[in-house]
Amino acid sequence: MKILVVGSGGREHVLVWKLGLADRVREIYCSPGNAGIADASKTRLLPKLSPRKLLDFAVSQSVDLAVVGPEASLVDGIGDLFRQAGVPLVGPSAGAARLEGSKAFAKDFMARHQIPTAAYQVFDEASTAAQALRNGLFDFPVVLKADGLAAGKGVLICADLQEAVAAVDRIMIARRFGTAGDRLVIEEFLQGEEASFMVLADGAGNVVPMVPSQDHKQIFEGDRGPNTGGMGAYSMDGLLSPDLRRRILDEVILPTVDGMNREGHPFAGILYAGLMLTADGPKVLEFNVRFGDPEAQVILPRLRSELSTLLLQAACGGLAGVRAEWTPDAAVCVVAASQGYPGSYPKGHEISGLERAGRMDKLVVFHAGTSHAGGRFLTSGGRVLGVTALAPTLEEAVRRAYAGLNEIHFDGIYYRRDIAYRRLSPPERNSE
Repeated sequence: MKILVVGSGGREHVLVWKLGLADRVREIYCSPGNAGIADASKTRLLPKLSPRKLLDFAVSQSVDLAVVGPEASLVDGIGDLFRQAGVPLVGPSAGAARLEGSKAFAKDFMARHQIPTAAYQVFDEASTAAQALRNGLFDFPVVLKADGLAAGKGVLICADLQEAVAAVDRIMIARRFGTAGDRLVIEEFLQGEEASFMVLADGAGNVVPMVPSQDHKQIFEGDRGPNTGGMGAYSMDGLLSPDLRRRILDEVILPTVDGMNREGHPFAGILYAGLMLTADGPKVLEFNVRFGDPEAQVILPRLRSELSTLLLQAACGGLAGVRAEWTPDAAVCVVAASQGYPGSYPKGHEISGLERAGRMDKLVVFHAGTSHAGGRFLTSGGRVLGVTALAPTLEEAVRRAYAGLNEIHFDGIYYRRDIAYRRLSPPERNSE
């Protein structure tokens, strides 16, 4: 089996790593990949190519399956292009990808299909958004979201009116998030605990749930500071009860799949619901239409079933009656970032200790923002590495992940020291 993986981050590295473990997978191509992916088994890097050139390559090499990591490619319609050519691809059509590509579309879709979410309003002008805030239409704190794609950073939680009006200016006037700020969603702040719930969907109404996880989006310990693409994640049995998982499927996932089908956009690929577990039940914070990053780094290592088989079944409408098998081990991923992230940051710092960390038991270092020059690994992104550990208990997985990080160094390395803190007693939290 030949597989094409599109993307260059930690999510793509764990995909390549997991796919490469299967005997049936003979070759993996990754465009454009990173320095860690270049060293992965059975894998060859391609340059960054346009969707059309990726399709031409897939056809010329008789690729059996394409897997797309980045949301922007899916929103731009790579799924439609490949399907029209008869090449199986894991990822939705451009129409279905609007669930992630437009916050306003997603909120209106949820309203149409009675999917639980926060109360909201959509604004096309900065002046009317600011006036709505001044008129007291929202309680504080309040959440402001740039409508389009913003690499996970376009959500601002504002404590008061002054902060909220300034955020409107940042998003819609200063265009801090580019064209993502053409429209603005303002919504109520939900109280509770966040959880990430992903399923594979096959476009025919069938879904295969994955184990749940919890992301840590904010840059500083205690979930403080600006949002990032994700500073770490964990997954464990017991994170969500069986009853709560069933409720999420019945109230969120299946109505979403059914609603997209009824609106003429059957959903095939990975459907990711970012949830707030409120006193009134689970409510959707956002939808993504691909694997989360770093959630994939804790979900896929727990998968016992053969990944390429599941992905091909999802791409070809064949998930009816399929179940995935999972290890009971807990998994923890801690992201090592460059100093300054999620703002500007330096590049080109040498990374040391990767071999020592890589020899540790049940620990894998996934590359995200790395390059290779002169026989050395160098930093090339904001999120540089994701150190993932598995263990029978969450406490041991946390200890293993931080032990791995203690072997790794580059100038300005930063990582949160409290990943999975909500499930740990204070003595178990990493304090090094």
